[in-house]
Amino acid sequence: MIRPDESSSPGEKLRLPQRFTAAAGPDAAQVLRSIGEAAYEWHLDTDKLTWSGNAGEVLGIADMTTLASGRAFAERTEAETDASRFDAVTRSNQRDDGKGVFYQTQYAFKSGTGDEKIRLEDTGRWFAGADGKPGRAHGVVRVITERYEREASLTQSARYDSLTGEFNRGYLFEMLSMTLDEAVRFRESCGFLLVAIDHLEQLNISYGYEVADDVIAQVAKRLRQHMRNGDHMGRFSGNKLGIILKKCSPEEITVAADRFLACIREETFLTNAGAVAVTVSIGGVTAPRHARNAQEIMARAQDALSEVKMRRNGAFAIYHPSVERETLRRESARVTDEVVAALNDRRVALAFEPVVHTKTRDTAFYECLMRVARADGTFVHANEIIPIAERVGLVRMLDRRVLELVVKELVAVPELNASVNVSAASTTDAGWWDGLGALMRAHAGVAERLIIEITETAMIKDIDDTRGFVSRVKDLGCRIAIDDFGAGYTSFQNLRKLGVDIVKIDGAFVHRMASSADDYAFVQTLVDLARRLNLQAVAEWVPDEQTAQILGQLGCDYLQGELIGLASPTHKWQRPAEPDTQASCA
Repeated sequence: MIRPDESSSPGEKLRLPQRFTAAAGPDAAQVLRSIGEAAYEWHLDTDKLTWSGNAGEVLGIADMTTLASGRAFAERTEAETDASRFDAVTRSNQRDDGKGVFYQTQYAFKSGTGDEKIRLEDTGRWFAGADGKPGRAHGVVRVITERYEREASLTQSARYDSLTGEFNRGYLFEMLSMTLDEAVRFRESCGFLLVAIDHLEQLNISYGYEVADDVIAQVAKRLRQHMRNGDHMGRFSGNKLGIILKKCSPEEITVAADRFLACIREETFLTNAGAVAVTVSIGGVTAPRHARNAQEIMARAQDALSEVKMRRNGAFAIYHPSVERETLRRESARVTDEVVAALNDRRVALAFEPVVHTKTRDTAFYECLMRVARADGTFVHANEIIPIAERVGLVRMLDRRVLELVVKELVAVPELNASVNVSAASTTDAGWWDGLGALMRAHAGVAERLIIEITETAMIKDIDDTRGFVSRVKDLGCRIAIDDFGAGYTSFQNLRKLGVDIVKIDGAFVHRMASSADDYAFVQTLVDLARRLNLQAVAEWVPDEQTAQILGQLGCDYLQGELIGLASPTHKWQRPAEPDTQASCA
């Protein structure tokens, strides 16, 4: 058993802290051994370092005489980011008031002859000599390698992307903010590149996600090989990587982007599925010239990337201010606020436009169009809202609200037939489908009086998905109409596959058909196609009686437009109340 007064150095006695030498207290060496700690005492004037007898076991050192001085011990330590024991004691800015000065630090310790290192936590107190400077220190060390590695792993997860090993988006943002602050402080310029792997979805489909992930990791590795020392990279999103360029002028950012484009384009990537050719598109921005903070830098790099991808893949574009883009953003923000407020305040309303039988001019149904009321009571036309609402993701909320309003009218008026438009985004929106199903189940007899309209351009994007949409709607008992028919040039085969009930011929052709032979021929063809497929045809934008007569001769089933009556919030199907004759006589 090791006694408290034993030392690894012959003839030396280790003076343990007073708590270890109390007569009634436990055996100090035994306690230290049981908890894996070793005690030491260090005399700074002679640099003599003495240890408790279990120190060799704790530190993994066979011959503790090799650590008999502070210098010898320091040669085996590596402070990394923390202060060494020497720094903690000699560079302390505190004063000893007679009770000693507490210190605690962590550092790496080379325990063997190789490169193997352990992490130590060193806790102690130093005591001042006659001159007031540190003269003696004592304390304990313990091995915290496992804890250190666990904490390092957590730090790694919090800061780094597991696939590429580069910064994750959060830490990339932090580093970008720090780089911008440094550039502003020293009146320099920095750059940011947003690198997008082109057609990554096609790689997923063709080779599988494992190969696509491998490509992302390899692209990051190759970009890293062509980066300057001191620059940073992180994963911005699924197929996008961000590169921070320090001390980079607008001219240098273009040179860097061309270098990155070339290094990816000129050599294939070897994967489990074989060699894969990849290109990237890059958007860049210089700061602080064109961005005042990290959020603006990322947003404007995204703007530049979107711009280059609209032109062609595999190229680079740098951000330049655009009056049109900023105006669009302000308008998007305004409309977003207006729509959200209108939804919250229940200021979304309906306007009703009649659709009549061509021969009798009796009303067949009403198309229900959305109107949004402003706080002052005036209305915003749907054409001002829908494009922006689609772009910012609000259109699905509007579609759900309009559907609720239309069904409410159908429930209130049993003789009413109505149609309602649905955006392409809502056709795959679970919330919209849940709402439609719940409303149809809750109100018997409504489904057969409801027509769901979707534009032809939206339908032809994915015929198989559209067939599924049509089937689900018809399973609920509703009818389906293709709006703006003719704008998307749906093929005969696809139209037959879809199984819709009604086609609404695009008014742009109907409006001029009385004076344009080309438009007349086109409308004639569409009406004939509808009749051959046993579909009902509606002509939109009918301007006058002459056009209505021509459509009747062609066999068009229904008319809609200025001649019949434009959309109005008035409930035209409601007749004025009969006068009370008794009251009049009175």
